[in-house]
Amino acid sequence: MDEVLNATYITLDGYVEVNKYRYVYFFIFFILYSLIICSNSTIVYIIWIHKNLHEPMYIFIAALLLNCVLYSTTVYPKLLIDFLSEKQVITYSACIFQLFMFYTLGGSEFFLLAAMAYDRYVAICKPLQYQTIMGKTTVSIFLFIALLIPACHIAVPAIGSAEATLCNVNLKGIFCNNAIYTLQCVRSKLNTVFGVVSLIDLVILPMVFVVFTYTKIFIVSYQSGKEIRKKAAETCLPHLLVLINFSCLSIYDVSIARVESDFPKTARLIMTLQIVLYHPLFNPFIYGIKMKEISKQLKRFFCHDKNHFMKTKFLQFVL
Repeated sequence: MDEVLNATYITLDGYVEVNKYRYVYFFIFFILYSLIICSNSTIVYIIWIHKNLHEPMYIFIAALLLNCVLYSTTVYPKLLIDFLSEKQVITYSACIFQLFMFYTLGGSEFFLLAAMAYDRYVAICKPLQYQTIMGKTTVSIFLFIALLIPACHIAVPAIGSAEATLCNVNLKGIFCNNAIYTLQCVRSKLNTVFGVVSLIDLVILPMVFVVFTYTKIFIVSYQSGKEIRKKAAETCLPHLLVLINFSCLSIYDVSIARVESDFPKTARLIMTLQIVLYHPLFNPFIYGIKMKEISKQLKRFFCHDKNHFMKTKFLQFVL
């Protein structure tokens, strides 16, 4: 019979050779976190300062990238602290909060992608009604729903886990995700039911909606002229790439808590890092390169900064 523990702290036991390579880990992840913040924030700033980008599609992109920043901030600062610490621990209450934020923001990602798919459907399949359907009120409602529904879903199992009895305090991971349920002596039926409901509502249904919507878009664009097909490809392809990428990483996350306890620690670490590494860097790259208007404004932005820097240096040299 498992020993019941009255735990205050959880040990994060997913690190590999952290004492030996702590400064290497810290430097690499500090650079990665800085890249995530800068790349996502730059595109959000570009969308904010250019009025021609104040359209629903770009507003949803900005919301998605802000979501990426928050998603990364849920994990990276704690990772950086742990790399420099002698012991990698976290309070149980902080662990529950991290889990809540991690999955709330993850669910918001799917809802935002679903909203973007609907926006493209209206723009391509019902262009004459676009301004009427996708007004400011509609966009605001979609953004509110994208945050509220995941938060409500994740709050229930998070609150239930806060009261759970633990039989283990060694979490086989580097941050608090669904692997925390393996620490509980008995997983409550409420958490199990809400876990399934959350998976269906926050992941499967938005994915099905996106696939159905893009199928309709491709059918309409195939039957239309070359210009419509080009527009559909330019605006829909980035969203589909992001959806596929994030869906694969979500499968990684779900599988982590299901693998056997003797699963190699290094392999588990690599799987876990993919969840918080690829996606926050993938999004700004895709939208910065594939979205024509954003790419154009980015080039102007960096060329302007470069020219300004060169002029400043020249004036300093002359004077």
